Amino acid sequence: MRFAAIADIHGNHLALEAVLADIKAQGIDTVVNLGDCFSGPLEAGLTADLLIPLNALTVRGNHDRALIDRPFEAMGDWERPSYPQLSPAHLDWIRSLPETARLGEDVFLCHATPGDDNTYWTETLSADGIFHLKPLAEIEALADGIDATLMLCGHSHIPRAVQLSDRRLIVNPGSVGCPGFDYDIPVYHKAQAGTPFASYAILEKAPLGWQPSFRLVRYDNLAMAELARRHGMMDWVSALSSGWIA
Repeated sequence: MRFAAIADIHGNHLALEAVLADIKAQGIDTVVNLGDCFSGPLEAGLTADLLIPLNALTVRGNHDRALIDRPFEAMGDWERPSYPQLSPAHLDWIRSLPETARLGEDVFLCHATPGDDNTYWTETLSADGIFHLKPLAEIEALADGIDATLMLCGHSHIPRAVQLSDRRLIVNPGSVGCPGFDYDIPVYHKAQAGTPFASYAILEKAPLGWQPSFRLVRYDNLAMAELARRHGMMDWVSALSSGWIA
């Protein structure tokens, strides 16, 4: 089995186009999508028109949920620019997405953790808001009851692979379209990929177990940064320009 995993596109259609072209160049036909597809100050509608026809196995992320579970007036600053770009058909597609899914018997998909779409699975935060690798026991506790040997998640936007003590593997492919963000819950923190590239992962089941390969793809990120600037979202401008939050 060999397939690609994408996550956290966040309305960045140029990044998605570049990633899909790279996936095709690798000779891969199967793609899974770990959610958070459209929210952000970019091109939600164009992204939906590109993504939905792929018929990729997709799970719903917290920002996908935020587009359908509350009135517009209660939406956050990532949903307000994107919601008006989405058609009723786009929104119905989001409503159809499961919270978790399986690819065959051996691969488990979720957006953040199996039981919560808004909790970092492999990261924790220090009091000063710095991302750290979570202790193994805490990571394993969140994997309790999942019998798949490969578990895929997104949400943190940081590419990472963690092997559990029983050799199960958790892989986060990183973010296709949003290489950094800042947030004030539970404490102010920054997620920063350190590059502005579109990120995804290739997963291959080899004789010794699952082999993840992370790929970083260049695209016209400055065009997307300028679009974010026109929406007045300067944290996005910084992330899309450099992979860092200024």
